[in-house]
Amino acid sequence: MTVTSWTWEYDGYEPTGERLRESLCTLGNGYLATRGALPECTADDVHYPGTYAAGCYNRLTSKVAGRRVENEDMVNLPNWLPLRFRLPGQEWITPYTAEVLDHRHVLHLSCGLLERRTRFGLGAGRVLTVRQQRLVHMADPHLAALRTEFTPDGFTGELQVEAALDGSVTNAGVPRYRDLDGRHLTHVHTGTVAPDTAWLRCRTRTSDIRIALAARLIADEPVSDAHEPSRAVQRTRLQLTPGRTVTVDKTVAVHTSHDPAISDPLRAAIDRVVAAPGFDDLLETHLTAWDQLWRRADLEVPGEAGRILRLHLFHVLQTLSPHTADLDVGVPARGLHGESYRGHVFWDELFVLPYLNLHFPEVSRALLRYRHRRLDQARGSARAIGRRGALYPWQSGSDGREETQQLHLNPRSGRWLPDHSRLQHHVGSAIAYNVWQYCEASGDTEFLHTKGAEMLLQIARFWADSATWDDQLGRHRIKGVVGPDEYHEAYPHAAEPGLDDNTYTNVTAAWVLTRTLEVLRTLPEPRRRELVERTSLDDGELEQWEDVSRTLHVPFHEGVISQFEGYGDLAELDWDGYRKRYDDIRRLDRILEAEGDTVNRYQASKQADVLMLGYLFSPAELRFLFGRLGYRLDEETWHRTVDYYLARTSHGSTLSGLVHGWVLARARRAEAWTYCQEALRGDIADLQGGTTGEGIHLGAMAGTLDLVQRGLTGLETRSGALWLDPVPVPELSSYGFSLRYQGHWGVRLRLEHGCLHIEVPSSDRSPIDVRLPDRAVSVEPGETCRLVLPD
Repeated sequence: MTVTSWTWEYDGYEPTGERLRESLCTLGNGYLATRGALPECTADDVHYPGTYAAGCYNRLTSKVAGRRVENEDMVNLPNWLPLRFRLPGQEWITPYTAEVLDHRHVLHLSCGLLERRTRFGLGAGRVLTVRQQRLVHMADPHLAALRTEFTPDGFTGELQVEAALDGSVTNAGVPRYRDLDGRHLTHVHTGTVAPDTAWLRCRTRTSDIRIALAARLIADEPVSDAHEPSRAVQRTRLQLTPGRTVTVDKTVAVHTSHDPAISDPLRAAIDRVVAAPGFDDLLETHLTAWDQLWRRADLEVPGEAGRILRLHLFHVLQTLSPHTADLDVGVPARGLHGESYRGHVFWDELFVLPYLNLHFPEVSRALLRYRHRRLDQARGSARAIGRRGALYPWQSGSDGREETQQLHLNPRSGRWLPDHSRLQHHVGSAIAYNVWQYCEASGDTEFLHTKGAEMLLQIARFWADSATWDDQLGRHRIKGVVGPDEYHEAYPHAAEPGLDDNTYTNVTAAWVLTRTLEVLRTLPEPRRRELVERTSLDDGELEQWEDVSRTLHVPFHEGVISQFEGYGDLAELDWDGYRKRYDDIRRLDRILEAEGDTVNRYQASKQADVLMLGYLFSPAELRFLFGRLGYRLDEETWHRTVDYYLARTSHGSTLSGLVHGWVLARARRAEAWTYCQEALRGDIADLQGGTTGEGIHLGAMAGTLDLVQRGLTGLETRSGALWLDPVPVPELSSYGFSLRYQGHWGVRLRLEHGCLHIEVPSSDRSPIDVRLPDRAVSVEPGETCRLVLPD
């Protein structure tokens, strides 16, 4: 692999690494994404050419371990890539059937272009060079294009080329899901409107989403069409002469019945592909769109870290672009890059929206509206367990019901096990946090006073109703939940799942209640009256919220904050022994289960849990929250707590290194950069052992961007000001980025040699108030401010 400032290059053909390359070379535009698979290769154990449309889900029932289980999946759409070639009477040329003399993949980050160059040895001194350029259009989200150039050396003759739209695909990109039904498409029909224009239409089996693709093939020779079951096929015969390059351009349009302002996806796809310009013109408008994105999301970090961050930003923008603002979609945890987690929406938006808020607030607003549209479903889920308010699902998909799987497979033991992660009710607090952060960064009081207030109120109501009073403790408790750690789902030998007083859950619930009370107090009186009347909110309930927000129980043991009540009573794990036996113990839960043991018995965490509080809240705000709950959280206690969990965490999630790096940087710890590097390398080095090939980890990628943007700068948006408290990281002594803050476009921040530079572009907006620990300044539009930071 070769990395430059704006390219990501892979040399040589390595079957074992193809799935990873395909994920990292995915192209997308927020509406549609296609993995970076070779067009001449079909899905097998090496390649997986998946294409996904944001929000396109289907639900199927499978029989697993003697049970019928229902799962909703993001659908693998008909494959638009296929383009294969051969000499007359010979096999189709692929890396399996011909000698690969040279092979290179180049991902151009600046323009969202995937370039491939392969030299095939065909025997008897014959060489065929194949060069391809691929794009998924960033200006017109329904278009994609593939240019293929063939150059022969040492022979003259005919080359047969076949392009297709393939509707026979299934969801088969994740090996551990292969016992589940993956046949999501049905009623596949194909046809042509002209020899050079073919189409395919189909439906999803249960969600009944209509999907249509139309393809235009332009070649140096005439194009013919053919009909095959489930495939729309187009063919041409190219005449090759040594040293002369011949070109085939394939342009594809994709529409679904979810798209606005259309009545027939097939008609829309045909009309769009017929009207589409040629490849060169498509490329030009595509480049312009990408250039505009990079200007808005400008990030300058030197060295290897900067190059990886640019790749991360590239994939965030491909998954959640300005086109996302027009869609009813959430944040898919694995991007639009593969089928892991079934394309579901978890709490990963907690790590994504803080970055988007300061660059693409319209996208953040759309992602929050996805949650608001599912507020009634969340209220129904709360009622189903006897609670008031809103219980958002741990895994969300099309309609907001709980999509968490009932069973999960341990690949080490081959056993299907009950999955209790739906008890991670803290997802509601993440949504509330994102509402508040978005409104503070954007100044969008209209959203805060309407949809935001409605979500905050119902999430707060759920927490207040979930809290039970304990006379012995003299405090409220929240029982039967699972925390962010995810390893611990139950107490050892307990008959029922769930844990009591998970600290992260309780503290964030107290924050939600406190913040919601504040919002209700500051609402304009007419709006407050509307909200109170619609939700039957009375003073007695508000008094209960105030009480619960001050009395939720936070357990401690051995002078540190406990992850949950009873955590300190669990056994200590022989960490050194397990590392010697297994080397990689990130998925310690699977290791122990395969041994007939359970991680529930041990003080061992998959990822940050208590320490997540240090990720969400500044030290001052965290001290305030604990103080409001009646606990004293001094610096010594927090540092002891950090050390305690550092020694007991296996980092089985890509988010873990990110959070630990963030927390350690804020604590000015020398080892912070080690964890930051783990977060940076998580996907490019596939540290989780094969998982990146199933889809990138979007939360971790966006989180590393936010680490630079907010973590290292101490940037907070609150009380109408930008608060900054930079921390020195020797490994990253200079960096800069632009942001969009409360109507100011392109505010530029740069830290270099102990100085902070703030540049505010000219506009008619008000000055920006900037607060540092030792001073406050006001920066007028059109001004640049240089501040020397204390040592």
